[in-house]
Amino acid sequence: MCKIAVIGICGNSVFMEVDHFHQPGETLSAKSVFEEIGGKGINQAIAAARMGASVSFLAAIGDDAEGVACKKVAEENGICGCFPVKQGKRTPLAFILTDVQGENQVTVHKSAELTANDVFGFENSIAESDVLLLQQEVPTEVNECALKIAHKHGVKVILNPAPARAISAEMAKNIFLVTPNEQEAMELEEKYFKNCITTLGDKGCNINGVTHLQATRVQVVDTTGAGDTFNGVLAVCLAEGKSMEEACRYAITASGLSVTKPHVLDAIPRRTEIERKMYDE
Repeated sequence: MCKIAVIGICGNSVFMEVDHFHQPGETLSAKSVFEEIGGKGINQAIAAARMGASVSFLAAIGDDAEGVACKKVAEENGICGCFPVKQGKRTPLAFILTDVQGENQVTVHKSAELTANDVFGFENSIAESDVLLLQQEVPTEVNECALKIAHKHGVKVILNPAPARAISAEMAKNIFLVTPNEQEAMELEEKYFKNCITTLGDKGCNINGVTHLQATRVQVVDTTGAGDTFNGVLAVCLAEGKSMEEACRYAITASGLSVTKPHVLDAIPRRTEIERKMYDE
């Protein structure tokens, strides 16, 4: 069994369905409201765990009911969670609007955030992992510290550069693979990275600007979490020694399955479902 370490955020997600997204000054009435635990970090950790990996996860929480819920979701999914509690802060909160096409817009309030000291406390989990998976919902100093620890222990790092922000050449040299979407790719200096997989939504993905893989054809219900599913599954496949192309085929299939259901947690598929979809087509 491969081992994946994930550093990110975990908090409460509030989903609202709307006919269309806001115009300036417009008030909308939501068709429905749904709440669940989410965040790029926990979503990716769950996707990796449902692929059969042993997963360790680091995220900051507040001393509130939502923080307790984060711990419970990690435990229910077989994830070894490390949740430093930030006194006087609230657990992260996200509002997700989904329109009738299944597209989404997300607003996040972080409040409780990780520090470099929290990452040092997670060093053993990084050292024991095959792949460290990072995103940019945490402070830059957190990812910088994690990259140095991973490099020290010879651990491959995948960075999902979302939300987009500058990545120094110093950081880039310790990243094995970066996985931007189309918008994020425009903000990257790809020449600094060893490998780059650009996710293209319903158009699939590009591997190092050379190989293009088509997306799985599905009926889209909700695209929230599709990229997280892609990254979690990709990390496991690469940790297992699969080629970049084969890993992407798994990840594309998984993300395609995830958009056929509403919200995120129940939509993240398990390995058996992914392989059944791959081999039936």
